[in-house]
Amino acid sequence: MANLKTTYLGLNLKNPLIVSSSGLTDNVEKIKKLAEAGAGAVVLKSLFEEQINHEAGYLSQHETSNYPEALDYVNNYAKSNSVDEYLTLIEEAKKAVDIPVIASINCVSAKEWVSFAKQIEAAGASALELNLFFVPNDKTMKSVDYEDLYFNLVSAVKEQVNIPIAVKLGYQFTNLPYLVDQLYFRGVKGVVLFNKFYEPDIDLENMKFKSSEVFSKPSDLSRPLRWTGIISSQVDEVDIAASTGVHSGEAMLKLLMAGANAVQVSSAIYKNGPEVIGKFLEEMNAIMDQKNFKTIDDCRGLMSYRRIDDPAIYERSQFMKYFSNLS
Repeated sequence: MANLKTTYLGLNLKNPLIVSSSGLTDNVEKIKKLAEAGAGAVVLKSLFEEQINHEAGYLSQHETSNYPEALDYVNNYAKSNSVDEYLTLIEEAKKAVDIPVIASINCVSAKEWVSFAKQIEAAGASALELNLFFVPNDKTMKSVDYEDLYFNLVSAVKEQVNIPIAVKLGYQFTNLPYLVDQLYFRGVKGVVLFNKFYEPDIDLENMKFKSSEVFSKPSDLSRPLRWTGIISSQVDEVDIAASTGVHSGEAMLKLLMAGANAVQVSSAIYKNGPEVIGKFLEEMNAIMDQKNFKTIDDCRGLMSYRRIDDPAIYERSQFMKYFSNLS
């Protein structure tokens, strides 16, 4: 049986399966079940800046309409209460399990919000994952302007904490290797490829907006596979946790062979329960035994951009070969 131990963000993991930030990790009992099922680490459900600000605004509107002088108090109370609950979750989760507990912040500004990162570190989080995304919908802003938003946020948080920082990214960038390299120079230890964002759909029957498919599909694996292979070869100082489309142990192994240090999973656990974690690890172990891989390091990056004979496979973006073979 292969040794599945790996490292991510300088943390020692008993295996590369990390339960990603989601409702699966929003309380201690769920986290305990995930650890008992064999997870190598967990990322707590994100603390959302937008949600906290919305709640603060709601309270301000409804509770201080007759007392304007109470506005600041209510705003601060709403924020502090949400953060305190999150800090308690970190502290209790750390006591309950013996695997790394990674905190997650979804923040959209580099204001006083990032000071909460220091409190998260003090609560005992093993690392901090920044869940960042800005919809590029302003025609007056250049691509570099949006990139600067990421760089400024990361720099502001880095000033507050000493624990390792990872950034969970989307794929909609002009040059992902450049972006990751710049994040590395600003102190980021790892990136998560990729975030699965809320996507809108239209309910024609009721004529209103709704969410499109929430869970990932196995076919979604191709995108993190491509970019894990490329980025792990060009910015090898940064650890990669590959995410999205992971629905089997075979998929996990593919991402590790592309160069990932770890793999984040959530949709498959939502659909099949925590017991699927053990199944994935067994599947991966069986393939590794078959291929005579003794450790994760034996196979990690074996099929990355820089280690295959034809790296252009990772660059190919057209279907010319496929369609030329059709009769």
